[in-house]
Amino acid sequence: MTTPSYAQQLLAILARISFRLGQFKLSSGGTSDYYVDCRTTTLDAKGGWLTGYAVLELLETNGIEAEAVGGLTMGADPIVSAVAVVTGWRALEAIQHGKPEPPVLQGFLVRKAEKAHGTGRRIEGFNREGARVVIVDDVCTTGASTINAIEAVREAGMTVAAVVCIVEREEANGRPAVEAAAQGAPFLRLFTANDVRAEHIRQQA
Repeated sequence: MTTPSYAQQLLAILARISFRLGQFKLSSGGTSDYYVDCRTTTLDAKGGWLTGYAVLELLETNGIEAEAVGGLTMGADPIVSAVAVVTGWRALEAIQHGKPEPPVLQGFLVRKAEKAHGTGRRIEGFNREGARVVIVDDVCTTGASTINAIEAVREAGMTVAAVVCIVEREEANGRPAVEAAAQGAPFLRLFTANDVRAEHIRQQA
């Protein structure tokens, strides 16, 4: 039997613990007959591990090279940690087995507003002018939080290598808005909301 890919295993968890049917009000102000709370999965022990590997596989499949991964708090927080830890773990394993050390992705988080105390920074963690970085988010509807993060890293002098979301809702012109803000950097997704819905229904059958 073929072992399911990291993405396939992640989809199964998303459909089981993060997807709900009903009537919901979205952060965008609209309403929907379903809701995907990705944080239930990205903060799950196995779900977080799978998130890190699935995102990393997506980046490698698309030939994306970067120095760090980050996004707007708080939907991006567990994704950033998962991806950074997975790359660090792979590097440690390589060293232990005497193999060439693969590149790692550092992590950073973007505050919704600058700190009013201390250093007053908006970006926490990795922050180096000229670096190529990947912006991540859990769910893309309007793309507002993703665009917010893109603008913040550009203001810090970093370059957006790619944008990744776990689930794209495919509505409210989210993709065109993100692609315009990304200025040529690819917008990648692991799943559409319909993918998660279909898997949820399959599991309920």
